[in-house]
Amino acid sequence: MEFSEHIRTANVEDVELRQPLQPAGRGTLCITGHHLLFSVRGDGGGRQLLLLLRSVDAVEKSVENLWGHSGFLSKTAHTDRTSGSSGTITIKCKDLRVLQLDIPGMEQCLNIAHSIETLSCLDRVSDMFPFFYRPVDLRLQGCWGLSSPEGHFSQAQELHQKWRLSSVNKDYLVCPSYPPALIVPACIDDKTLRKLAKFRQGGRFPVLCYYHRKNGMAIVRSSQPLMGANRKCCTEDEQLLEAVIEGSDKGYIIDTRSSQQAQQARMTGGGFESKSCYGRWKRLHRQMERGKALQESLIKLVEACGDESHNMDRWLSKLENSKWLSHVQTALSTAGLLAECVERDGHSVLVHGSEGTDCSLLISTLAQLIMDPRCRTLEGFLTLLEREWVQAGHPFQQRCAHSAYSHARVQQESPVFLLLLDCVWQLWRQFPLALGFSEALLLRLASEVYASDYGTFLCNSDQERCLLGVKEKTYCLFQALLRDRDLYSNPLYEPTELAIWPSVHPQSLQLWRGFFLRWTPQVRQLEEAQEEIRHMVMECARLALSVRDTAARPSENSS
Repeated sequence: MEFSEHIRTANVEDVELRQPLQPAGRGTLCITGHHLLFSVRGDGGGRQLLLLLRSVDAVEKSVENLWGHSGFLSKTAHTDRTSGSSGTITIKCKDLRVLQLDIPGMEQCLNIAHSIETLSCLDRVSDMFPFFYRPVDLRLQGCWGLSSPEGHFSQAQELHQKWRLSSVNKDYLVCPSYPPALIVPACIDDKTLRKLAKFRQGGRFPVLCYYHRKNGMAIVRSSQPLMGANRKCCTEDEQLLEAVIEGSDKGYIIDTRSSQQAQQARMTGGGFESKSCYGRWKRLHRQMERGKALQESLIKLVEACGDESHNMDRWLSKLENSKWLSHVQTALSTAGLLAECVERDGHSVLVHGSEGTDCSLLISTLAQLIMDPRCRTLEGFLTLLEREWVQAGHPFQQRCAHSAYSHARVQQESPVFLLLLDCVWQLWRQFPLALGFSEALLLRLASEVYASDYGTFLCNSDQERCLLGVKEKTYCLFQALLRDRDLYSNPLYEPTELAIWPSVHPQSLQLWRGFFLRWTPQVRQLEEAQEEIRHMVMECARLALSVRDTAARPSENSS
């Protein structure tokens, strides 16, 4: 693709930029195939803005003629008055920043706005910036990512007696959204898996996502069974789920839909596990919003956070009407229920909703954070995200096409991953010593999932990444984050083997100010204070280590 086709005006002088937390500046604006670059004129410090165009969610423009009237000029007046007109472009970003560009000349303003709008919405994944990003200190070679199903299985020796690694999906023919290798009960062969995959929506048959080392219980996830109005059964599906709870008296099915929604799904070919076919499984329904409802909730919350009326009643009303904190509460309480079934009650659990690519991944991830200390380290958490979201087939390209400002009609967008990060932040706030990563990591992930230099969140499945050569032609975000370990580690981290049970009382949940209010002076001051505390704690740790080393030397010399 020739990006130059969409760049009518590449450079404009004498542009004024206004952005949050920075003084206004005047300088040169440049548009490239993937970036907007602004350089402040006469700034000895070299102050610049480099904005990835993919991070632009909405562009709003207005022009003003010689007499100060806003609007667009007629064609007859265009030639005479273009040079005396100016325009303002408001850029609303997916990370909730709002920028304003005052551009001299109406034609230049419209050309710049057109370029930003077009280049920020490229459809072809191979045209996106991760395929062009080439940092000087890195090379495209070696292992991509932090883990693989094969590596995970080989390291978990406790799985090998009851579970096996299947390559039934090696060509993505059984399930397009699953990875090639999957962990399944050892007594279920690949022929059986092919049959039962046809009984689950999108072929997403039950696979292992977590094994509890202490009691041997498991969390498996899938999509809904295709029972339909005729209540079809599948013997192979029943056999697999029986194998999951072998040696136990029962298992639980957590369905992330209401009982009514599950019943209605039968009319369109879906459904739920009936008691007659799955007698040793107890079904629990916990309705979780997804899709359009969740996207509209985010839009309302961001609108509330941008309200400048300073009216307390109006703020509280808008916050409540957004229902975002209710979604956070539901996600944490459902994940707590899942963890309780496994950790406290000692039973295996199957998790699914409809497609099994959104809320199922959300609560299985949170439950593992609650129960397993290995998932709470920086590397453990990133590995968990890779396994439960990237490899498991969350459709990032569809869900994160737009954020809260876009004027486009909501299609398949849904901020499920952002909801996960908010829930993890609630855990981090309630247990400040138990997680080995900082809020800075969550904020970085919240930005990267919508627009990134890296290929980790490209595409909708492992199959799509394989077809486009993402792992060969782009860099992995998670590996890059680990190279900057000091920036994202929690200096107060104290590992604990205990489960961390979150409080979901309304008084315990708070608005994630670091994200939703991140471009306000008050939150920036809080960030600066937290960063200073982090540096002090790390310096104290270095001094303590130095003192111990110094004290140890005399004893070594004397010996």
